[in-house]
Formats: sequence, structure tokens, C-alpha cells
Amino acid sequence: MVAINGFKIESLVERLVESCADNLAVNHIEGHDLPDKMSVEKVLDLLLAIVFPGYTHGKAISPASLPYYFGDLAVRVRTELTKQVERAFAYDCRQRKESATTCHACDRAQAAVDILLQKLPGLRQILKEDVQAYFERDPAAESLDVILFCYPGIEAVATQRLAHILYECQIPIIPRMWTERAHSRTGIDISPGATIGKRFFIDHGTGVVVGESTFIGDNVSLYQGVTLGALSPIKGQSLKNVKRHPTIEDDVIVYAGATILGGDTVIGKGSVIGGSVWLTESVPPGSRVILDMREFVVTRTAGESTRK
Repeated sequence: MVAINGFKIESLVERLVESCADNLAVNHIEGHDLPDKMSVEKVLDLLLAIVFPGYTHGKAISPASLPYYFGDLAVRVRTELTKQVERAFAYDCRQRKESATTCHACDRAQAAVDILLQKLPGLRQILKEDVQAYFERDPAAESLDVILFCYPGIEAVATQRLAHILYECQIPIIPRMWTERAHSRTGIDISPGATIGKRFFIDHGTGVVVGESTFIGDNVSLYQGVTLGALSPIKGQSLKNVKRHPTIEDDVIVYAGATILGGDTVIGKGSVIGGSVWLTESVPPGSRVILDMREFVVTRTAGESTRK
């Protein structure tokens, strides 16, 4: 038995092997390869370099070199992401106990990646509008360059918009891997399933949570600590594929620390939700919801107010 300063390595190894005998979720033994985490994150970086050329690699790009720049990155993304998506599909088929002949993981992976690549020009236009919204709504923004280099909301939103395309293609695992990478780097947790409109603005961002079935319209602004979440999380898997997160209509502002819960909750167009408000019911368009010392006040467009 090998021992180092009295520590018995073989005994440790035996106990570690024994701990894998039940093959629970913390083990992945004799199964299909899962997507490689480092490769998946590398592909995300390549995609961000495509949607924000000149901001990620520190190298000058000239108009003449753009075709070569985009061509090189697109080929690298298509090659590596197809491989990782194929792994994700194969793993998912195994979890569903489907045979390899019915899975068609390779063909499905290539088709899904091609959809993502074809959508990149349109996605760049949407992200241009997002960045412009940051500049227009934040007086502290010095320039568009500063926003792209320094604002965590842009990284989180760009990542989510990329992940959402794969989510719509029903690719398992990888969309969540991308948004969790953004979550760990920015403190902003947006599910890849969330549907987000144009000119979306997250100021500061730390602690923002946006759930899977959330719908967010155009020109929406969120501040730090906002939660767009679900009610009754103890029901767990029984709520899968159910609309359990709120709908935020166009032109809504949600201030810091507000919590809005429930799939039936709709925040009407043009409403303003004050800081630290807790909402589990809908409010009509043009509402103003503020927190009092002991209660909150919903102010209607016409000026009337209702205390609850």
C-alpha cells in the first residue's frame, strides 16, 4: 500500500470507487460523452466575437479583413459547436432511452447550428438596439465602447439571446451552460427560455433573476436585484412546460429589489414598479406600484389609487 507521510492513498481510492457504486447524478460513468465544458465556453466566446467584432480579441480589424474574420470564426463555430450539440442530443436520447438509430444526433446537431449561424446577422441588429438603449437610458454611459467593454448587462443579454436560439431548437444542456457562464461572470441570471423583446436594458444588474417562461416586451428596463420568478417552486417538476413566470409588457420600468411572481401575472404596458415591491397579481397598463412603510399603492393612469 502506498503511503505518503502516513496517508494511505490506496485506501482513499478504494473508498472513492465505492462511493460511485450507486451511479447517482454525481457520477457519469459508462455513458455517452457529455458536452465538453471548456469547448462549449470557447464557442460562446467565438460567437461573442462575431456579434461584437473588434471588442474581444484586442486585434484591429479593417473593413477589408472583415470577410476573412467572419469566415474564420463561422467555420470554427460550425465545426466545434456541431460536435458539442451532437453530444448533447446523444446524451438526451440516452436519458429518454431512445436508440441510436432513431436519435439522428449528428443531423439534428448540424441543422440546429446552421439555424444559429443564419440568425447571427439579425441578432447583431437586435444587439445594436440593446446597446443604444443602454446609452440613451444611462447618463453615466460615456460611449458605446465603454458599454460594450464594461457593462455586465450587455454580456448577459447577448449570451441569453444566443442561448435562446439553441433553446428554441430544443438543444439540451448547452443553452443553460452558456447562460450560467454569464451568470457566474455578471451576477445576472437569465434563463435561456425567457423571451426578451428589443431595446432591453439592465442597469447595474447584480442579482437580477429572469425565469424560463418569462415574457419581456420591448423597451423594458430592469434594475439590480429584480426577480421575475415563479410561485410555488415546491411543486417542482409538475410545473415543467407550464407558464409560471410573469409577463412584462412594453415600456415597463422595474426598480431595484422588486419581485414579480407567477405565470398569470401581467405588468401592463408603460407601468413603473417601484423598488422592493412584491407582486403576485397583474396590474393594468400605466400603473405605478410603490412600496409604503406598511403597504403598497397602485396608482392608476387617471390618478386614482388603491391601497392593499
